[in-house]
Amino acid sequence: MDNSQYLDDLLKCVRCGSCKALCPTYDEDSTEAMGARGRLRLLYGLSTGELKPTPLLIDRVFSCILCGSCSGLCPLGVDIEEAIYHGRSLLRSSDKKRQYLRLLVKFSLKNPQLSFRLLSMVQYFLFPYLLKKGTLLFEPELPESPLNDGHQVYSVPKKKGRVAIFTGCMVNFLYPHLGVSLINVLQGLGYEVILPSSEVCCGVPLRTIGLEEEAIKLAKKNVRIFSRLNVEAILSLCPTCTLTLKEQYPKLIGEGLDNAMDISSFFIERLDTSHLSPSTSNFMRITYHDPCHLKYGLGIKKEPRKIIKKIGIELIEAGGEGCCGFGGIFSLSYKDISQRLLQKRVDAYRKTGANAIITSCPGCIMQLSHGAKDMPVLHLIEVIEEAYFANNPSSFIPHPF
Repeated sequence: MDNSQYLDDLLKCVRCGSCKALCPTYDEDSTEAMGARGRLRLLYGLSTGELKPTPLLIDRVFSCILCGSCSGLCPLGVDIEEAIYHGRSLLRSSDKKRQYLRLLVKFSLKNPQLSFRLLSMVQYFLFPYLLKKGTLLFEPELPESPLNDGHQVYSVPKKKGRVAIFTGCMVNFLYPHLGVSLINVLQGLGYEVILPSSEVCCGVPLRTIGLEEEAIKLAKKNVRIFSRLNVEAILSLCPTCTLTLKEQYPKLIGEGLDNAMDISSFFIERLDTSHLSPSTSNFMRITYHDPCHLKYGLGIKKEPRKIIKKIGIELIEAGGEGCCGFGGIFSLSYKDISQRLLQKRVDAYRKTGANAIITSCPGCIMQLSHGAKDMPVLHLIEVIEEAYFANNPSSFIPHPF
């Protein structure tokens, strides 16, 4: 979004308040500046010189979880998320609170493998220290190695098709076993799998803290890498990555990856009941959590549920809907709101009587696992893998993680 489009969108807003209907932060703090309409009004005031970039104003603009629940609600078509991203980039120089975080994120994304090795070496005293200081709410567990370790092509004897995987930072460095599950299922269905070793972060962590130019560089590199591949689809286990590649890149750099897909959209027509067996599933009564970027951004809600029912698992819907409160850096910057949102969802899921929670987002897994310690939280791909290889054990790749 350039400045002229940004100002046009801010001018379009007639303050009707439709965007507040599903806003999770407004639900938790019903002051005007904690809702989408209030944030747009603050950005408009900044653009006209009516307001100054005070710490409180900056805090309100950065308090948006960027879940996308307001997307499509504006009757005049204001692109609220893009306006928030652009506003944050304009506020970057005034935002002293996050200046060190920006340096850390920039270094980590520029040197991901080095950052992973450094964290692996210091995790056993750094994480407990940060936990004690209140910076972290729980200790993450780093795997021994990332998923994308240089092995780029996973071949199959009788190739039915060819797909690429966009691993994303969370799957690559925190949940590599999910990537192995996806590779297993794809190969079991006859697909050759490509993992480009030169893939970089999708750029959302940078955009979230106002580093728009840096995000543009990553976007251009990913489009250059993945657009050259002759693949049927580019699959990601992270809805945020998929949304970014498919929907945000065209707004950011003028071109995106049209064949980027969520796994449920890809598998819904490619898995049939002859592939699947529920007999070995340890979790026969589950509830499903909708990731915000999957539901609001990509418009995908039915497909994961259809796959779960195909497997033969009883799906128990929880009352109401809502964000789990993760939102990446949001969960660290606005801990109280994040924890209240989390507790609401966990309470709703416990009331179902289900013995596990299934979701389709690694960020949601991290957040919900912290809140629902008595209920296993699984990614949809894990359930698909278990059901598929109950009937096809010979093609299973053992998990090294």
